[in-house]
Amino acid sequence: MDALEGRAQLDPNRLPRGRTYARTGRVGELKVLPGEVEARVRGTRPQPYRVRLRVRQFTAPEWEAVHRALAARAGHAAALLDGELDPGVVEALAEEGVELLPGPGELGPACSCPDWANPCKHAAAVCYLVAERMDRDPFTIFLLRGGDREELLAAVRTRRVGQSESTTGAGEPAGVLDRFIPAREALQPGATRPPMPRPLPPPERPGRPAPLAVPYDEELAGELGELAEDAARRAFELSWGLSSGGLDLSEEEDLARRAAALLGTPGLERFARRVGSRPRLLQGRALAWRAGGRSALRVLEGVTAEPTSEERDEALAALARAAGPVNVRQGRITSRRGGLQLRLGEDRLWYLLVRSGPGWEIHEPPEADPTVLFQRPGQPRKVGAGRPVSERAREA
Repeated sequence: MDALEGRAQLDPNRLPRGRTYARTGRVGELKVLPGEVEARVRGTRPQPYRVRLRVRQFTAPEWEAVHRALAARAGHAAALLDGELDPGVVEALAEEGVELLPGPGELGPACSCPDWANPCKHAAAVCYLVAERMDRDPFTIFLLRGGDREELLAAVRTRRVGQSESTTGAGEPAGVLDRFIPAREALQPGATRPPMPRPLPPPERPGRPAPLAVPYDEELAGELGELAEDAARRAFELSWGLSSGGLDLSEEEDLARRAAALLGTPGLERFARRVGSRPRLLQGRALAWRAGGRSALRVLEGVTAEPTSEERDEALAALARAAGPVNVRQGRITSRRGGLQLRLGEDRLWYLLVRSGPGWEIHEPPEADPTVLFQRPGQPRKVGAGRPVSERAREA
């Protein structure tokens, strides 16, 4: 991410937009290859853009230094065999003159979109997801540098065996990384133990809840099943490091998260009744959660940031072009015709709110550039008597 920010100094606004794209599922499957990553990113046009992220591959002498540094300490090698990257490896390689993580000059993002910025928001979104992939699997960075997982492990094992034989004599068994020892011996005080076996990887998909063992009424059984499916999905995301599993959410935030999965279904009204909430109020909170999670929910509740004069002028112009004259009050920019409002969130992103009865709703993900909020294609947003926002904007 430091390398990405180093390339984006001319236009840092592309980074928060890229983060939004990554967070809202606009990036397709990442294809990680030696020296590059490929992905398709949905933008403002019907056809997804093609993003290629190139990273400089290591030379043969650099790989020799990598193998030497990883094998020099048993802790580095054992962590790698367990699927983890010891932070000390980066410093050890730096002492060898090799920078494991790419710098700005080694990162080459390219996108088929017409945006002149480098990186554009589509390439930035891919970079954010590659960084998350590295957190889950440290071999990703070695693959990007041109190294094969099995070859790397084999090279480290070979060096460890050689170091063990040089210190214990030719007649001794191979290094501790490659031999079995009796459990009784391993548990002796002061014993040199081999690394623990690598744990099984998480499942490829969320588990399916078992059927109820005792009879319940049909409605309650359905709700218990939904809770079990939700728990299984959260556990799956937590095991892969895709999210916190909702463990850090407040009760109100978790209700909004669960309600978001029921939008557009009869289950939303039933869920509102179960938790003692008004359906319309819960629907608004669910829409906000789907649009931007916790940040959008706080904006809907009235928690906003104070825009700079430049940010305010940009938002004023964007809303005025879309809906005519506007009013500004307490950091909220509202069309005088009452249908649209812009608020700046604590994440420094602009949220578009639409009037729905006596309150407001958030239907779309936020943007760093408020103009983009009025240029999105897709399904129209219903406002007031049911007229789409896009039609209101055109008429204005």
